[in-house]
Amino acid sequence: MNERIHLPRLLINQLLHHAQQSPAAEVCGLVGARAGMAVRCYPVANVAPDPRRLFAMDPAQQIAALRALRDRGEELFAIYHSHPSTPPLPSATDLAQAAYPEALYLIISLQTRGVLEMRGFRLKSGTVAEVALEIGA
Repeated sequence: MNERIHLPRLLINQLLHHAQQSPAAEVCGLVGARAGMAVRCYPVANVAPDPRRLFAMDPAQQIAALRALRDRGEELFAIYHSHPSTPPLPSATDLAQAAYPEALYLIISLQTRGVLEMRGFRLKSGTVAEVALEIGA
């Protein structure tokens, strides 16, 4: 875990709040950045057949989110989703469906009642590398 990523506290709070709004189903979305610094989250509806165990971003909303972040001069920084009842670790499905090797993958766990945990990963070519997350102002 050599790589360290700085995330603003406000952004982390937005991601955790999004996960808390749907404790029984996975939530998902994108994070935009400017000059390599995460600045904004873009929630996208989960249209998976079983949203308690999987996430699949609504294609039209995902395209709209990518367009919105580019229109704001941002680049794709991260893809996030939650795990309502499992640890914040990439599943085999997460790894198989990782289509953006340059993006950070953030996973939020609601497994422990009252405690949210978020971890970051690089998912490339079937490998998982954890990234240290640092909270800032």
